[in-house]
Amino acid sequence: MSCNSGDSITFAPKIKQQKEQMKALFMTSDRMLSQVDMRFVRYLHEQINWEARLIAILGTRGVGKTTLVLQHIRLTHKPQEALYVLADDFYFAEHRLFDLALQFYQQGGKYLYIDEIHKYKGWSVELKNIYDQLPQLNVVYTGSSILDLERGGADLSRRKLSYTLYGMSFREYVNMSQGLSLPAYPLQEILDGGVEFPMKDLRPLQLFRQYMQSGYYPFYAEPGYRERLNGILKQMTEVDIPMYAEMNIASVQKLKKLLYVLAQSVPFKPNYQKLERDLGISRNTLPQYMLYLEKAGLINVLREKAKGIKVLEKVDKVYLNNPNTAEALSEAEAEPDTGNMRETMFLSWMRVGHFVTASPVSDFEVDGITFEVGGRRKDKRQIEGLERAYIVKDDVEFVYRNEIPLWHFGFVY
Repeated sequence: MSCNSGDSITFAPKIKQQKEQMKALFMTSDRMLSQVDMRFVRYLHEQINWEARLIAILGTRGVGKTTLVLQHIRLTHKPQEALYVLADDFYFAEHRLFDLALQFYQQGGKYLYIDEIHKYKGWSVELKNIYDQLPQLNVVYTGSSILDLERGGADLSRRKLSYTLYGMSFREYVNMSQGLSLPAYPLQEILDGGVEFPMKDLRPLQLFRQYMQSGYYPFYAEPGYRERLNGILKQMTEVDIPMYAEMNIASVQKLKKLLYVLAQSVPFKPNYQKLERDLGISRNTLPQYMLYLEKAGLINVLREKAKGIKVLEKVDKVYLNNPNTAEALSEAEAEPDTGNMRETMFLSWMRVGHFVTASPVSDFEVDGITFEVGGRRKDKRQIEGLERAYIVKDDVEFVYRNEIPLWHFGFVY
């Protein structure tokens, strides 16, 4: 009896401490939930199978992963059955992720949401254990795409459903900024001229110019958009990628210089010999740096049309991820090239849900359809005689035969 009494005395303070710590986590979670803006929910919310036991929501910094998760909790769950935690919370200085999951589950929890999972060391092993040992607990985690590569993500490949959240489409920007609910359209419907827009009230080209400068990220309306975007780019190049790739300071500087060179040269046709000479980066290292920039969401790589694994090898051009990034990285006295911005925007939209390669005769091939991108005076010579080919024109409002306004493609998601 004395042993049991001693055990009670020993464990009572510990149990009380655990309850207090869990209470503090719930208070933080509730505070975050109370502050989230519910007026606009991103496109990906309806595409996620939220019933899956393990869900990864990936995407570059600033695209809205945290907001999406918090909105889903508000829209779906009852109080106390869902818990939102940041992976770098002070709680994890003394506790394991698995311990939290177990305690939460034992107290009736059903849905655990872990934000910025890459900030927790050894996260993939613990998520695997949670999945295997707590089958009635659903887990959703967010992280940067680059951090879900071989190191970590592969351990969970059979267990998780993975989704990528991209920056805002033009449709989402219009809906969010104007308080509208315009629908998305399948690609074929866009090509058939099916996009409807409230022309009586709004001018699409005016909104489109605003979007191209500062509308790709959901924080577009906040003060200091460009400064905040520059901060995100700095964080990715100075912290995220170097931490993942275990880079030293000299390598970080070369990576940043490579991004700057690409920003001034896009669309960039890779010339590794010239880059090696200009940047002092070995030819064996350059493809790896390009891969890091691509997976981090800083650049988009347009590959040549090929079969099988060869499509991963043949790079035709390199673009920045989106026009807002191009604006942020451009030199103060120089505006980004208009033609490059058009192509950058088209590629950024079409890669969401479609297979895009370089066209042997034009700019792009999307799901087997050829597209030539240009301004209002762009002619049809490059696509003459092709069966399924379209001219994508900037600075026009309406469809004319196979000439489609560029902004229409911003309604694809």
